[in-house]
Amino acid sequence: MKSTHNIFFANSSKMDQIEDNSIDLIVTSPPYPMIEMWDHQFFQMNPEIADALNQGEGLSAYELMHQELDKIWMEIDRVLKEGSIICINIGDATRKVGQLFQLFSNHSRILNYFIKSGFEVLPEILWRKQSNKPNKFMGSGMLPPNAYVTSEHEYILVMRKGNNREFTGEQKKLRDESAYFWEERNLWFSDIWTDLKGIDQKISSNLTHRERSAAYPFELAYRLINMFSIKGDTVLDPFLGTGTTLIAAMASNRNSVGIEIDPGFREVIQIRLQNILEFLNAYLTTRIKQHLQFVREMEKKNKPLKYNSDLYDFKVVTNQETKICFNLLKEIKQVNESYEISYYDEKKNQKIIENLINNSQVEFISDEKKQKVSFQQKLD
Repeated sequence: MKSTHNIFFANSSKMDQIEDNSIDLIVTSPPYPMIEMWDHQFFQMNPEIADALNQGEGLSAYELMHQELDKIWMEIDRVLKEGSIICINIGDATRKVGQLFQLFSNHSRILNYFIKSGFEVLPEILWRKQSNKPNKFMGSGMLPPNAYVTSEHEYILVMRKGNNREFTGEQKKLRDESAYFWEERNLWFSDIWTDLKGIDQKISSNLTHRERSAAYPFELAYRLINMFSIKGDTVLDPFLGTGTTLIAAMASNRNSVGIEIDPGFREVIQIRLQNILEFLNAYLTTRIKQHLQFVREMEKKNKPLKYNSDLYDFKVVTNQETKICFNLLKEIKQVNESYEISYYDEKKNQKIIENLINNSQVEFISDEKKQKVSFQQKLD
């Protein structure tokens, strides 16, 4: 069992490397129009944007920036299969241009593009990113009426191309194996996510002009991939950055394609992948441990679960969860800008998970830099 992950350092407005109707899911976060850290990238796309800002024409610059993103959305339409999902993490912007301070609603502008293009807009997710900075408030302080509400959330827009996806043959089996736990469903499919923290965005590589990555956390990409695709699917991120979507696809036994315009991220991605197997296997193991804790809590409440997992020695809430299968990662191989992940076979996978379930020392640490679990030692 294997998955492949291809990276292209190119402009996503022309994704010539990808065939029509070949992608099962998009998970991405583009540069945010009217956020100053992205100005340089937008100026390179269209010099008229810089002219508009210099002349104090904020709304004109905002629209020109989105027209550059529209080119990528058009390519996404071409490569995405019918019935497949697009997930876009985007934040709105507040900015003073000239003498005028105002909100620039990036999420609504992107939604309008996809509505006009015939996509089905599904319920969105608000990712609550709280800020504790003492200077986070803007405007006239304690005096009305010129203080401004602080924006402490971002959007995860969810759109579908065409009608519901249909599954036949081998895909039905893979869909069953791709199930998530009942208690995960209740958390993941809420329209407000408050449990995900932002991550350190400083970039240590001197090969990119950017000082911050603007990356979302691994958990965000992992959830979306498991919510809206099945094993063996291909996930595309046209703004790959530090490679978070690619890594989440590896953990989920999905294939992936990442496109990044800045070649300086090549080194950043390579460094992240050096010890990623330990991080991902510990993460998958923690999902199981958290479920076992949920089972124990239900039993304490005298609410024992009705169904049994077919592969593992634990209970589940619904019949749809009985086929759930975790694929622990065995090896990662790099060939040029491509990576191949091999996974343990079913028998070995079951044995490893059984041993790890009984090993209370295996814990998940969300920050890769702090990951101390030696997964290989656990196998021995």
